[in-house]
Amino acid sequence: MRAPIGDFDHATPAPDSLDALTRPVADAVRHWRGSVPADRIVYVDTEPEWADTAVFLEHYGKDLLDRSANCVVVAGKRGGETTLAACLVLSATRVDVNGAVRRHLGARKASFAPMGTATEETGMEYGGITPIGLPSDWPLLVDSAVVDLPYVLVGSGRRRGKLLVPGKVFAELPNAVVLEGLGV
Repeated sequence: MRAPIGDFDHATPAPDSLDALTRPVADAVRHWRGSVPADRIVYVDTEPEWADTAVFLEHYGKDLLDRSANCVVVAGKRGGETTLAACLVLSATRVDVNGAVRRHLGARKASFAPMGTATEETGMEYGGITPIGLPSDWPLLVDSAVVDLPYVLVGSGRRRGKLLVPGKVFAELPNAVVLEGLGV
């Protein structure tokens, strides 16, 4: 199969690549109920040491910058309570943690969650966290620019491999909220 974006040697429909995904991501694909069929989500095999955005683009093509997104875990705090959430923004931007995220979560303070918390709570590897398969009770804040893309390159749950996902899928994930200006 040819990947819908990018130039990857190995691309397969995600339902045919469940063994390459972390358990939460594989379970989400296995039980998929979105308006876009699960086989339109494509798994591409990539080198784990090239997982970070800048290095990835150097090896797989700078043209993917405008078609890739990063998913980060944030912690909003208010009155001794902590709310974990995920944010998805285009790779060329950064998450507006102290503005849009803090306001949306109703938090007094918001920051990136510690790496150990992010990996333990998601069941995914740091540098590969993806919105597909996140804990179902978490808010998922998605920048509107991500939803508008025909396909978006995101993590697969591991540092090895990526998912190519139709942008509109992210607006349909559990607890997803599409926000203008989440990525700045």
